Amino acid sequence: MIAALSVLVLALAAALAGCTGQASTPTPTAGTITVEDAWVRSTDNKTDTTMTSMFMTLVNPSGTDIELTSATCDQAGKVELHETVEKDGAKVMQKVDAINIPAGSHTHLSSGGDHVMLMDLKSKLPVGSEVTVTLTFSTGQTEAVKAPVKEMTEESAHYHPSGSASASAS
Repeated sequence: MIAALSVLVLALAAALAGCTGQASTPTPTAGTITVEDAWVRSTDNKTDTTMTSMFMTLVNPSGTDIELTSATCDQAGKVELHETVEKDGAKVMQKVDAINIPAGSHTHLSSGGDHVMLMDLKSKLPVGSEVTVTLTFSTGQTEAVKAPVKEMTEESAHYHPSGSASASAS
């Protein structure tokens, strides 16, 4: 009887050991991009209220480069990924197919650099409103980002989170 009870106690202990929090604790997925400090430039006081830009920092903790490949937004008829380049002494924006986020690092999307362009806006975007943009990455990951609409200030144009000292990936 004691032997049978001991077996029952051991079996119960083994079953409970399988129910520890270990299986339910989420672990970071390899190649998962995180989005920090996302915001959208307000159309307040702009001559052209049909387009604006979205800025953020994309963090890649994985050991492999990952690309932002597209974005969508219900409030925009068209969304493009842009870079700013110098042509003939002037800075111009141009569409790109993807924005790279280096392995173990981050890419800062900012005014005058890489950014998400929201075009053919369906309405004005006043300060204090919010915009949801869905980002798609080369890994297949999608991330719906709810971003506040803010006024562009000198400070926000030069803000570089995640220890970055430049507007490009570091």
